[in-house]
Amino acid sequence: MVAVIIPAVMRVLVYGAGSVGLGLGSFLLKAGADVTFIARPQTVDALKQAGLVRTGIFGDFQAGPDSFTAVERLGKLGPGPFDYILVCTKSFDSAFAAEDLAGHPEVFARGTKIVLCQNGWGNAEKFTAHFPPQRVYSARVITGFTRHGPNEVEVTVHADAIHIGSLFDCALPAVEPLAAAIADGDIPCVTVPNIEKDLWAKMLYNCALNPLGAILDVPYGALAENELTRELMNRLSGEAFAVMSAAGYETHWSSSADFLDAFYGKMLPPTAGHNSSMLQDIKAGKKTEIDALTGAALALAGRDKMEIPYSRVIYCLVKYMESRHI
Repeated sequence: MVAVIIPAVMRVLVYGAGSVGLGLGSFLLKAGADVTFIARPQTVDALKQAGLVRTGIFGDFQAGPDSFTAVERLGKLGPGPFDYILVCTKSFDSAFAAEDLAGHPEVFARGTKIVLCQNGWGNAEKFTAHFPPQRVYSARVITGFTRHGPNEVEVTVHADAIHIGSLFDCALPAVEPLAAAIADGDIPCVTVPNIEKDLWAKMLYNCALNPLGAILDVPYGALAENELTRELMNRLSGEAFAVMSAAGYETHWSSSADFLDAFYGKMLPPTAGHNSSMLQDIKAGKKTEIDALTGAALALAGRDKMEIPYSRVIYCLVKYMESRHI
């Protein structure tokens, strides 16, 4: 086994300091990385005054305000490029984030890699519209982060290691130091050659759980305990699996039935107590990521002239709930 050499001081830009951005940033800070957050003004003020606080299943961690940088926009950064840029925005902000980063070439060196740490499908294409594919990598994160304040995040559940890879067959050694640094910060993280399969596994998982949990205002586990909601999840994941297959993509299971065996047996139990980010967004009166999840499945279905009626109903219900609060 070849040891991965982590740079003495790895510079990481976390673009989007919501719950995932703060969570991942906290693990990198614990590993000794030089971390900069791009965040909303309220978050920047809280980070500068009180530092970053993480609690939860991976232990408590606090980084003082002098141990990292937090700014509201790229134009306020100091000189010098970053080794890695973690995009942790909501999926509906991907196009803006890609355009914003493309407008600031000073943050890039020749070897800088962008790692998309987002939900849904279709984020990578928004970045390759501005950057060469060999610069763009994707991460699958199935860890639950809950934000309790502008600078406070709790790790509530964890289903599997963070996976980092390329949808464009790019070399993995370029991101192995980042994975090693995240792992050194005490959360498992590895590079994988088949990130497409991981992202679609998460899509199937999220399409079944997130919208339904948001509509019914219950955690994941409650959905699995009732035969009626199990039937709905079976239908939703089955439709997403059919769309994925018709579009020429693959995941780790050869059939929807095989996926559901793993879903109920292995994937859902560790996250049973988690409330979906979609539910959290609805309650906070924020826009949800339904367009990158069920909406992405509907878009692929439309391209292939498929009907996925259960997914369409769920999509319309979430969009209605969203429209009442934003």
